Amino acid sequence: MIGQAMLAACRTVKARLPHSLHRYFIHTGDPRVPLIYKVERLRDGKSYSTRRVTAMQRGSTIVSVMVSFHKGEDGTFEHQDKMPEVPGPEHFAAEELSRQSLYPDLPEIVQRYYEPDRPVELRPVEIGRYVGPKIEDGRVHMWMKAARKLPDDPALHICALAYASDLSLLDAVMARYGRTLFLSGSLDHAIWFHRPFRADDWLLYAKQSVSAQSGRGLARGLIFTRDGTLVASVAQEGSVRKRR
Repeated sequence: MIGQAMLAACRTVKARLPHSLHRYFIHTGDPRVPLIYKVERLRDGKSYSTRRVTAMQRGSTIVSVMVSFHKGEDGTFEHQDKMPEVPGPEHFAAEELSRQSLYPDLPEIVQRYYEPDRPVELRPVEIGRYVGPKIEDGRVHMWMKAARKLPDDPALHICALAYASDLSLLDAVMARYGRTLFLSGSLDHAIWFHRPFRADDWLLYAKQSVSAQSGRGLARGLIFTRDGTLVASVAQEGSVRKRR
């Protein structure tokens, strides 16, 4: 829904790309029922445009999304966080991991990352934590990219990354506890796009959970290209509970 809502908003704006998105999940959706996306034009200024997208199903609002667009301009200030030093994605391919003794013990949810029919390839870096070891500082990393080549449309790559950014961020909450199998549901999600990128090239998702309490966990992420360029920042809070 996040990718489709973003695409619906993009179709109402010309010559500008999204620079931020804020989303709230309101109700559970049913994948068997069609979704209707309603786009409201809130503002078209000299530099920025704002859209509100409502995803509806059976007459009820499922998701509410705010998207801001910017025409792009030369900036006076330029800086970014440094990319973490981790091995490249080729070190975590399925054929490489299958040689490790821990591979048969990986949870099924992790083994599904490597199934060929997934729309986004995911390659966790700290693969050993899925069989028990804790990550004391809560920092984990994952390589990801669209499984197929995408058209040369920057807006489409932004929509694809918006979709991919939601796939594993809340898993960072469990890294401190050496667990992965948990019940979670995204409550809200925010993403900021900083620099151009291709979603069908490998991107490093550097994640950490800064807080967990009262059945909720907060996770943040930075997304880098292979050459170290910071292209997006993400934050998400979710409902996180033990499986009974």
